[in-house]
This record gives sequence, C-alpha cells and structure tokens, in this order.
Amino acid sequence: MKSDIEIAKEAKLKNISEIASKIGVDDEFLEPYGKYIAKVDTKILKTVEDKKDGKLILVTAMTPTPAGEGKTTTSIGLSMALNRLGKKSIVTLREPSLGPVFGIKGGAAGGGYSQVLPMENINLHFTGDIHAVSAAHNLLSAVIDAHIKFGNELGIDPTKIYWKRTMDMNDRALRQIVVGLGGSANGYPREDGFIITAASEIMAILCLAKDIKDLKERISNIVVAQTYDKKLVKVKDLKIEGAMATILKDAIKPNLVQTIENTPAFVHGGPFANIAHGTNSIIATKIALKLSDYVVTEAGFAADLGAEKFLDFVAPTAGYDVNAVVIVATIKALKYHGGVKKDELGKENVEAMLKGMENLRVHVENMKKYNLPVVIALNVFNSDTKKELDEFSKHCEIPHALVYAFEKGGEGTIDLANLVLKNLKDSQYKPLIKPEMSLEEKIETLAKKIYRASDVIYTDQAKRKLRFLKKHGYKGLPVIVAKTQASISDDPKKINAPSGYTFTIRDFELSAGAGFVVALAGDIMRMPGLSKVPNAVNIDIDEDGNVIGLS
Repeated sequence: MKSDIEIAKEAKLKNISEIASKIGVDDEFLEPYGKYIAKVDTKILKTVEDKKDGKLILVTAMTPTPAGEGKTTTSIGLSMALNRLGKKSIVTLREPSLGPVFGIKGGAAGGGYSQVLPMENINLHFTGDIHAVSAAHNLLSAVIDAHIKFGNELGIDPTKIYWKRTMDMNDRALRQIVVGLGGSANGYPREDGFIITAASEIMAILCLAKDIKDLKERISNIVVAQTYDKKLVKVKDLKIEGAMATILKDAIKPNLVQTIENTPAFVHGGPFANIAHGTNSIIATKIALKLSDYVVTEAGFAADLGAEKFLDFVAPTAGYDVNAVVIVATIKALKYHGGVKKDELGKENVEAMLKGMENLRVHVENMKKYNLPVVIALNVFNSDTKKELDEFSKHCEIPHALVYAFEKGGEGTIDLANLVLKNLKDSQYKPLIKPEMSLEEKIETLAKKIYRASDVIYTDQAKRKLRFLKKHGYKGLPVIVAKTQASISDDPKKINAPSGYTFTIRDFELSAGAGFVVALAGDIMRMPGLSKVPNAVNIDIDEDGNVIGLS
C-alpha cells in the first residue's frame, strides 16, 4: 500500500470556499489560508445560535500501546461514512504538535485513505496557532523577568515563579535550566525551564475560551508567581492580558480543512490529554454542532484520560451534550495487554487477545457510568487473522463493527456508522464528577471508579499544595489528573486491567486561568525528549518542494 503522503498527494481536493459553502459558512466568515485551508470567524456563532445542535459522537480508545490504535483514522473514517449515508457530518480534531511529529508519534492527520488534508500543512506549522500560543506564553515569561529587574513593584519572589517558558519541540535539555546569566544587564540568575507548547496553560485556555472576552478573562486569572509576603501574582497584576489575547486574535478562530473524501473538518487547538484536557477547541465543536447533524470529535489517549476529561470537564464547561461513545480497539492492542511483546504482535495469539479484552471491558464499563451508549470500533490490521477476528466477535458482548478506514476510507467505516446511528440516542449523559465535591472527593471518585484503585494516598508535597489551593480559594475547581497514558493506573508497567492498587498523588499544579487544578500522579514529563532515532530522520524535502517521509 502507498504511504500516507503519497495517498494524500493523489487526493482531489476542493477549494476551501466550496467546502465552507457546503456547511453554510458564507464568505464574510471565511479567511482563506491558500486554496485548501481557511479560518472561520467566531462571529458566525451569533448568526447560528438559534439553530438546534447536532448529535455529538465522542471517539476514544482502549489503553494505547506502542503499536498504535488508529483513533484519529477511525474518527475521520466515521465522519466520512456518515456523509456517505446521506447524513451531514463534520469531524473536529486537535492540531498536531511539531514535537511528536519529529519525535516518536509522527503526524496526527489520520492515515491511509482516512486523512485530513493538506496533511503536510496540518502537520507542519499549519496556520500558526501553536506558534501564537508559544509567543503569548513567552511574552508573559519575558514580562515577569523584566518586572523583577526594573524594581519588582509587586514583590515577586524569584524562587516562587511558577511560569516556565515554552517551545513546540521535544528538547529534554531544556527541562531545567538557569536564566539571567551574564551580568546585571541580563536580569537576575534563577532556575527556570521549558515545557512543550501543547502543555502550556495558554493552549488549554485557547481551547476552553468561548470568545475573545472569555479568553482575556481566563488569561488575566493565570497565577504566575508568589510574592515575598505569600500573595499570588496573576497576569492581571502585570496588566498584559490584552497584549496576550491580541497575539491570539487569529489563533482563536477554528481552522477549516477537508478529509480525503471532502468531508468538512475543523482542526483546532492541541492540549495534551495526559497533562491537560486533551481535545480540540470548544469553539470549533460548537460551530460544527450548529452547522451539521452529526459531529465526530476525538478525545486524547484512552477513555480513562481524554474521554473522562471530556465528559467530566469539557462538555459541562462548553454546555453541550454527548450522544454516543465509540471506543477504538485493535487485535494488536488486545494482545499487548494480554502479555505479548511488541515484536510478537503480528503473530496469531487468540489466548492473549482474549486476556487483553479485560482492558477493553474496563473502558466500556467506565463510559457506561456516564449513562451513554457505547460501541466498539475494531480497527483491522493486515496482520489480524480470521480466527482472531472471529473470536473477538464471539466474545465481545458490546455492539461492535470491524473498521477498514485506513484501507478503504469512508467505505470501510460504513458498518461502524450504521452501528452508531442505531445505538445513538438523545442525550441522557450525566457527568460522574459533581461540582460540589471537594478536591479529595473528586480525585477519590476518579481513582476508584475509573482507575480501579482501592485507595488514594498523597505525598507530603501534595498535602502542602492542597493546603495552598484551599487557602487561596481554589478548592472548588475541577480536577484534571495528569498520569501515564500507558496504563489505566498511575504505573505505566501495569498493563491490561489493574485493580486494587494504591493510587498516588505526588503534587498539584494550579491552572487558574484554564479553570482547573492538575493532580500529578506519577512522573509526567511536560517537556518530552527525542528518541535515539527520531522520526525527523525520515522527513525530507526534494528539489521541487515536495515533502517526503511525513506520516
């Protein structure tokens, strides 16, 4: 089979104005970035606010493995299949981050015959949204150090600055650094560090903001430091929320592109799911819900991370309903959780596959706790044997469909689309986490009901941060748990369906602007590093400007 980029180059794209017209976006709201990409002005929401929302389908997955599960490919294929069935569907996705593109994961525009296009642009810089987030974030970093150098009117304690710098690349050497060297002209030496842009609170804010006014308000509430007399310093104290929002004035507008079959797609925002809330912007999904009958949206990583955060935090924040959940699984992933090593996953092993179905079962049970219909999308690979597929269908008690989106695009996802339509219902969904719960109650509910732990413990550092959060009035915020994506638990080595273990909270971080508290479970890197042989070695460009090796 041809490579992703070869398939993408052969696709017959339509002018973006034609795609926009198909879903009712007039030229006055369209800002083209070339022939095939455009931003949509957020003012369009005022013209469609009286329209009824379409149905919202959330695509998530079982616990990810090194083999990859194809969640984005399935999401794109499902939306294309719905359009093939005569329904009006839009898919909404996150933007790829350059770090993973050149690191281990590669691109994030789908694959095979189920891609969003133009994939080279989407994977590389796109419309500059992530760079705008970096610029806004680093403006704040620069202003903090300038404020300290020129009199430090607010009395900022340089040892209590919480705001790091950011860049959109994996670079482990920048995790912990010293800034301000070289004499008094360069400021005061202090410890600092970088996080990847997708982990920035600015990225989370961009994806949660409902409009420019809300964007500025959220930015103004970011807590950046503490003073010598223990008071919190916010962006509003530095008086630069307007400047930061100005940098983001275009980034807040959703990006409209198309799939390989010309299905409209919004690709906008990119917060990580193992650190932040892990889904595309609220604005993009709201616009899509007003302009189509069925919106397919994707949550990051597995159901215990992206889907839980979507259902307990994103949807309640946005004020929209959810009508169905699709959980993506693969035979390879099932075998991996059944104990098979990565290099053996291509070999038939029904026993291991059946053992690994425990992982899938837990995710299904978890999603049903939100009172939602759940269906399984089994993403089929060439290495899957007939016996494995037959045994999966025999033992899977949940409605499921075999998906061939990678090989056949929308046509290969028709069975899943019909299954979703059959099971989809008017929303009866209820979040598991209640706003009135304390921080500890929220964490305990997630740990025991979603992560299947028997107990929760807090390190001394976490206990100190809890007291800090309560003292400063943040005890009522939603909780986002930052943990490994490789396990339902807080230990990446615990594969399949661990239970009865102790879940450890080692620290907390405050994201007051985004509107949540981050509970850190395990060692979560906010600045990844490149591998020994990164994906960057596969990427090149020829004399005619054609990109090679991007997937």
